[in-house]
Amino acid sequence: MKLQKASKKEIKRMAIGCAACALLELAGFFLLSQLSDFRFSYKTVLGTVCGTIVAVLNFTILCLTIQSCAGMENGPKLKARIQLSYNGRLIFQAAWVLIAFLVPCFSALAAAIPLLFPTVVIFFLQSRGKLVDPSERPPVASVDREDVEGSEETEDSEDSLNSFEV
Repeated sequence: MKLQKASKKEIKRMAIGCAACALLELAGFFLLSQLSDFRFSYKTVLGTVCGTIVAVLNFTILCLTIQSCAGMENGPKLKARIQLSYNGRLIFQAAWVLIAFLVPCFSALAAAIPLLFPTVVIFFLQSRGKLVDPSERPPVASVDREDVEGSEETEDSEDSLNSFEV
């Protein structure tokens, strides 16, 4: 399956964001090595680089799965396919952490941390309002204040609890 233009764009943004996180991780480990007994070595760099590649590959597989499921009808087959992809990607990440732990040329901690980078990048983009292009956002409906004030319910009962009330 060929990646669509939008998927390529998102993967590129994710790769750039993960690379920036990897540089921050390496800088943090280097600083830690200067201030404590932690040893910064090629194992740290190799673990970080390979872990970042695994994280971006995981995101790419996610994009391919979503892209292939986009035309499917909502039902059990769609759910099963997405669940299979999720389980496969989870096993892929677990296998990477196990390899990083067992193979002595990797720092296990430095190899596992990059698996969190896509989440960090998504949170960062979302906080900046750049997760979705403004042209793709649904229009916000304008609501008159008078309409809202006139439709308020005055009945206070336990059936109309707010989301924060139990």
